[in-house]
Amino acid sequence: MPGFPGSLEAAFRNGPASDDDRSSPFDGRLRRPLLDGEHRTPAQIFEHYRVEKALAARLRDAPAAHRSRLYQAAYDELFRRLPHHPQLARKATADEDRVELERQLGFLLPHLDGTTTFAEIGAGDCALSLAVAHRCRQVFAIDVSEVIAQRSDWPANCTFLLTEGTRLPMPDATLDVAYSNQLMEHLHPEDALSQLRDIHRVLRPGGRYVCITPNSVAGPWDISVYFDEVATGLHLREYRVDELVRHLRDAGFSRVDIHAGGRGFFLQVPQSLVALTETVLLAMPYGIRSRIARWLPVRGLLGLRVVAWK
Repeated sequence: MPGFPGSLEAAFRNGPASDDDRSSPFDGRLRRPLLDGEHRTPAQIFEHYRVEKALAARLRDAPAAHRSRLYQAAYDELFRRLPHHPQLARKATADEDRVELERQLGFLLPHLDGTTTFAEIGAGDCALSLAVAHRCRQVFAIDVSEVIAQRSDWPANCTFLLTEGTRLPMPDATLDVAYSNQLMEHLHPEDALSQLRDIHRVLRPGGRYVCITPNSVAGPWDISVYFDEVATGLHLREYRVDELVRHLRDAGFSRVDIHAGGRGFFLQVPQSLVALTETVLLAMPYGIRSRIARWLPVRGLLGLRVVAWK
């Protein structure tokens, strides 16, 4: 990475070396049962937690001028050190992801047609971008790491773009629809508004940003769910509904719609209903709150699915 400060670059290339990595040996206990879809051993989960928490600490502490390069370095390092990481495993077991892909498509497809220029921000393995390519005029898959996006089955109208962080590598007013799923929580809190402003920049007038991000009230939703009550891994900030809407308004979006639901059925709901549910749950002890918030009907209300209009 030309021009990147050697001491920070080395921190990722040489692997974590923080106090988190010198913690006491893992005793084999997790604070909750394995979540659906988790097939790794407790020891592998703890290894993931230890590596991710150390990388997250460096991102949180890094100067703003350096973070754009650190995002890419952190995720490349994460995937290099964790061959059992779920996102890498999914590349080899795509059939197991069909249900999740269909859930995403159920919310997204009403916003797409044959004239749409679409971008998935934080595309990961690019499965969703490929799935919608035949429904759109042009598709851009954008991510900070090429590691899990290396594939040979790109349609002619689908392009992968590498980004160093919050800046999207495309001209103003390019897109009709921008989409992200489980992305905003991975940004440093100081960078989240910068990225939202850049998404607003690349949307055409009347364009929309379809955003799905986990609700902090039911969190954490990263690997620290097995160890902590607040996200300490690469979910650098999980949000409540009022916080998310305020960021979108500050970025310039004129309207923000909140949706609840699941399994292909979604309904627009008042922001106040979601905020009230959050307030009630936050008054409960963590263990009770977590169980209720992850109960499917409540989770369908709290799962932050928003459509922000330019």
